[in-house]
Amino acid sequence: MNIEKSHRNDDMPLLAVDIQNLTKIYNPSKGKTVEALNNINMKVPQGSIFGILGPNGAGKSTLINILAGLVVKTSGIAKIWNFDIERETRRARAAIGVVPQEVSLDAFFSPREALELQAGLYGVPKKERRTDEILEAIGLTEKANADARSLSGGMKRRLLIGKALVHAPPVVVLDEPTAGVDVELRRQLWDYVRDLNKAGTTILLTTHYLKEAEKMCDTIAIIDQGQMVACDATPALIERLDQRTLIITIKEKLHKLPDNLNDFSVTLTTPIKLTFEFSPSKTSTGEIITAVQKQMLTIVDLQTLDSDLEDVFIRLTNLNG
Repeated sequence: MNIEKSHRNDDMPLLAVDIQNLTKIYNPSKGKTVEALNNINMKVPQGSIFGILGPNGAGKSTLINILAGLVVKTSGIAKIWNFDIERETRRARAAIGVVPQEVSLDAFFSPREALELQAGLYGVPKKERRTDEILEAIGLTEKANADARSLSGGMKRRLLIGKALVHAPPVVVLDEPTAGVDVELRRQLWDYVRDLNKAGTTILLTTHYLKEAEKMCDTIAIIDQGQMVACDATPALIERLDQRTLIITIKEKLHKLPDNLNDFSVTLTTPIKLTFEFSPSKTSTGEIITAVQKQMLTIVDLQTLDSDLEDVFIRLTNLNG
């Protein structure tokens, strides 16, 4: 993906998105209210790939729709590229492009027509439009004049990304971009996202594929029940769980755990395998190995499994529940 337009310059704000105490309450004038967002604080560094994760109904869509100008906040401050979404609405909206989760395209418009129409809606002068460049970038040059209904699912997804790029926004939101697509298409879409980011575009990403978020995102925020339960650099977020698994394979066959190992959280998963769950901050791998050797057991193999983003996600959302 060759994106010539770059947002890397000396005039860029340090934060692509700055959210302070953002709250959204539905039906505040009626008897029953729903607090979709409760004092959300979030700072998205420019040039980053920032993940927003959470269970269904957590408030992710509400947050995105507020940034996109589709939902009005109840209170708080939200800035996109340093433009306040309330006081500088037009400039804030011009600074963001949103790729929706649902594929919604006019079946009889060609990709070229769809991009031209979108550019017109954003007021991009014809001489400044980058339709051919975007078509090439999203791999649709050969399908530029075909009806949208003839495009494959992957092509339609790419066209949605193209529509979000017509006004050259410095911030792009991808809402579940790989939902319901096959593995190969998912890989291609992530390649597009990486190239877009390398060209200077800040990416806000929501996804249910936690392994992908762990691999793609510099920073991850986890929202649950309208509240921010975590926000940190991805490696730091995973380290925060402080949980590790050590699997020790021994030569001897056991029918039950030795009593002297009961001080550890250990399971005899097979007659020759001991699985230890431990916190690295409290217990070292060496302590466990020494304890096993003291039982006159011969260690033939060691395997360490670190926590991943899925473990963190489950732990934090369960705690909040």
